Amino acid sequence: MTSTHAFWLAGRQATGEAAFDVTSPWDGRVVGTVSVPSEAQVEEAVAAAYAVRDEFAATPAHVRAAALDHVSRRLAERTEEIARLISAENGKPMKWARGEVGRAVSVFRFASEEARRFNGGETQRLDTDAGGQGRLAFTRRFPKGVVLGIAPFNFPLNLCAHKIAPAIAAGAPIVLKPAPATPLSGLILGELLAETGLPAGSWSILPVPNDRMPALVQDERLPVISFTGSEKVGYAIMDSVPRKHCTLELGGNGAAVVLADWASDEDLDRAAERIATFSNYQGGQSCISVQRVIADASVYDRLLPRIVAAVEAQVTGDPNDDATDVGPLVSEDAAQRVEAWVQEAVEAGATLLTGGKRDGASYAPTVLTDVPADVTISCEEVFGPVLTVQRVDGEDAAFAAVNDSKYGLQAGVFTHDLQTAFRAHRALEVGGVVVGDVPSYRADQMPYGGAKQSGVGREGVRFAMEDYTYERVLVLTGLAL
Repeated sequence: MTSTHAFWLAGRQATGEAAFDVTSPWDGRVVGTVSVPSEAQVEEAVAAAYAVRDEFAATPAHVRAAALDHVSRRLAERTEEIARLISAENGKPMKWARGEVGRAVSVFRFASEEARRFNGGETQRLDTDAGGQGRLAFTRRFPKGVVLGIAPFNFPLNLCAHKIAPAIAAGAPIVLKPAPATPLSGLILGELLAETGLPAGSWSILPVPNDRMPALVQDERLPVISFTGSEKVGYAIMDSVPRKHCTLELGGNGAAVVLADWASDEDLDRAAERIATFSNYQGGQSCISVQRVIADASVYDRLLPRIVAAVEAQVTGDPNDDATDVGPLVSEDAAQRVEAWVQEAVEAGATLLTGGKRDGASYAPTVLTDVPADVTISCEEVFGPVLTVQRVDGEDAAFAAVNDSKYGLQAGVFTHDLQTAFRAHRALEVGGVVVGDVPSYRADQMPYGGAKQSGVGREGVRFAMEDYTYERVLVLTGLAL
């Protein structure tokens, strides 16, 4: 018998009249039953956040930092329990679920550090012009207001952490909506936050159904929206609220470029292993998983069989098994979509080298070559364990191939040459260039976000805090400077 999980309304547990089951994508078992807030309860949470916004902005830094430290510490203490919850509701193999908890530990720790040093203020002499004689400008940052955070299913703990932790660090109240498929991990954060002394109303975690979200998005008391998810939904949100501040972390079709100087057997073995691992980790359900490999013609024939072998060596199966590398996708519908896209590519002339098989919500790690440029899998984010490999002649052609996409999140460039690295940084239309590795590397304290249709704004704790705040200048007059 499963337990019913309460949600968190203005810092306290609450239940509504309705509920829904959360099921495991691996075996279909019910992992938990989650209570759904009523419209009146959502209104209560928003009103409480709006009412407390000035008080919370004025909360001493040490209070917010201590709360964030507490959550970081408690996450670490409960790592195994929380990792098993992530794996159960998401289907993520335990090795990756434990890593996700570790990253959330770091996010809250980084936020506690930033809470202590953020917004120390900057001064500027204004007497550099005669009209400013005796004047000094002092600039600090203040919250724009309540944040509406909308998190996705693929990192159900860490991407909730990336919404909550920067908001608390900046003194901005937050109303968080976790993904309907994976709300349990986000609700765990409520348990830990409830152990702190943060003001009532400064945070709520509400598993609101997607069809009820337009009213929340439109609410003028929520001037900041931080959304991570699909391109279609993200831009629909932005278009519906043109006067709000929106941070959108959307899709990608991450490219790994292997250039001519990455040519030794050791180099190619490493590239193949990293590509195979990070095209399939999280079941390929990561915005920066490797979807495209762009290999120089001089290394292509030696690299391709290595990639296929490394992909075939990925252990698939039960996510509860510590040996498993690749578990199921989040749902059978998601796996059927991936299956259809691969089938479309093969029917259009692509060569299937390995994989291409579905079993329920699981899809076998797949490698394709000779993929036509106009098929769906070439143009869109597959969000599944599928990899395409393309041959190009030279650096310029490789960089052009990366840029031949509506997305621009991150790219990986395998090269030993420093000048090439800097040329890549200049040429590639992406939010991040990772040299000597795949595009799937993310440090949670660095700025993370995309160009083109991969979104707007940046996450990474301090950078999210800047998005949640604005500059306010204090001009002092009559000073003896």
